[in-house]
Amino acid sequence: MNNIKTEFSIKDLENLSGIKAHTIRIWEKRYNLLHPKRTETNIRYYSTESLQKILNVSFLNSNGYKISKISNLKEADISALVKEVAAKEKKLDDNSINDFKLAMLTFDQQLFSKTYKELIKVKSFKEIFYETFIPFLGEIGLLWQTDTITPAHEHFISTRIKQKILLNIEKAQSLNNDVDNKKTFVFFLPENEIHDIGLLFINYELISNGYQTIFLGQSIPTTSLKDLLEFYKEIIFITFMTVKPEQEDLKNYLEQFQETLLKGNKNELWILGNMLKYLDLNSLPNHITGFTSIETLVKNLKI
Repeated sequence: MNNIKTEFSIKDLENLSGIKAHTIRIWEKRYNLLHPKRTETNIRYYSTESLQKILNVSFLNSNGYKISKISNLKEADISALVKEVAAKEKKLDDNSINDFKLAMLTFDQQLFSKTYKELIKVKSFKEIFYETFIPFLGEIGLLWQTDTITPAHEHFISTRIKQKILLNIEKAQSLNNDVDNKKTFVFFLPENEIHDIGLLFINYELISNGYQTIFLGQSIPTTSLKDLLEFYKEIIFITFMTVKPEQEDLKNYLEQFQETLLKGNKNELWILGNMLKYLDLNSLPNHITGFTSIETLVKNLKI
């Protein structure tokens, strides 16, 4: 069975490009910009080529090019102009995000690799993560909420990004022989939580700066973490709470964590993620700290 998405609604184009559906329709009528096809029940749909074109048009339009000028260009000239503007105006991140979207929707590993290679020529891996991957992952969340993408799309692109982080972790480990053993950072996700990209990147940041880390990964019960107390005296646990624990369970989870792993020692718990919006960060249990972003957590380490 072919899972590649090749047909897109006008709402899909709106969600992916940021151009309103009614504006796309006006551009079709006035400038003959796109050529939608129709189903047997007369519903309009668009091809992958149309998606790529509207992404390119959106990029150029947001960079000051009028639609009347863009519409007069040939397809190849539009693509060439996008590359020129991306380099000249330092808008490489915006264009790369569009290419990553297309790679995700068409399960195109080569396009992902090509786009990443172009970025790594001019940016460090850290810059790529903060300036391209974080905004891109934010957009993936919105595309998920609007049913524009499926779990298969999300898993495909998440796996590609995680591979890049893991490669850079391995490089950092091979370069860092001097490890600070005063504190041990333990990375884990609560039970039934699987979103570990942010956790992996923080692990990379700490390893790059000489900290001792232990990465446990997804869906770890609190009781299992007690085993670490036998081997390490000062632990900072770091976790992401993207969807778990659920809102009604958050307070109880943190109180139990504090009682089980933080009481009577120097251990701490640092938390990030979407579920923090349900917490008062100024009234968390002792030795538990919430961070609104990866950047703020990293700055707290003074690295």
